[in-house]
Amino acid sequence: MNIEICCGSIQSAINAKKAGATRIELCQNLNEGGTTPSYATIKQCVHDLQLDVFVLVRPRPGNFVYNAFEIQNMMEDVRQCKTLGVAGIVVGFLHDDGSIDTALTRQFVELAAPIPVTFHRAFDCCSNWSKSLEEIIDCGCARILTSGCEPTAMEGKENLRQIIQQAGNRITILVGSGVRPNNARELIEYTGAKEIHGSCKITLPDGYDETDEIQVRALLNHVMR
Repeated sequence: MNIEICCGSIQSAINAKKAGATRIELCQNLNEGGTTPSYATIKQCVHDLQLDVFVLVRPRPGNFVYNAFEIQNMMEDVRQCKTLGVAGIVVGFLHDDGSIDTALTRQFVELAAPIPVTFHRAFDCCSNWSKSLEEIIDCGCARILTSGCEPTAMEGKENLRQIIQQAGNRITILVGSGVRPNNARELIEYTGAKEIHGSCKITLPDGYDETDEIQVRALLNHVMR
C-alpha cells in the first residue's frame, strides 16, 4: 500500500517526514485547491528532506482550462522539476465542456518523461468518468487522483470501486479527499485501492492549514498495520 501525503508548505513536508511519510504531493495555496510550489520549496523537499516528491503543476486556482501563456508557464515548471529530480508531476486539463484535453495531457506526459504523471482531481469535474478514464490511460498517465467524482472519497466510494475495477492494472487509482485515519481502512477494503492520498491537516490559530504529524503517523499506522 502506497500512502501519499499532500503538503502545502515546507513545514508541512517536515511534519510528514517526521511522522514517517516517504512520499508527498507538494503544492501551495492548498485552501484554494493547490497551485505550483516555489522552486526553493521543491528543492528542499527533494534534496534536504529526501522525500519522493510529486509536484502539483497548476498556475492558478479555478478551472482547468488554460491559455497559451499559462501552458508555457506550466511547461517551464515541469522542466525545472525534472532538473530537481522530483518523483512525479501532477497535472490536469479539461475542455470547457468537461471532457479531457487529451492533446495537452499527452503533451505533458511526453514532456515529463521518464517522470510519471498523475492526472489530478480535475478528473472529478469531468463530464463522463468512464470515458475520461480510458482517455487518460491512452494518454500515458501513471495514475489518477480522484474522490470518485464526489466531494469526498467516502461519498464517492461506490464510484471509486467501479473506477478501480475498470482501470484494472492499466493505471493506478489514487484515492483522495477526506481520507483520514478513521476511514482509510474502510475505503481501501471497499474500493480495492492500492494507493491513498491524504492531507492530514489541522488549522492553526492564525487560520493557516498545516499537515499534522500526529495525524500522518496515525494514518500510516492504521493503513500499514
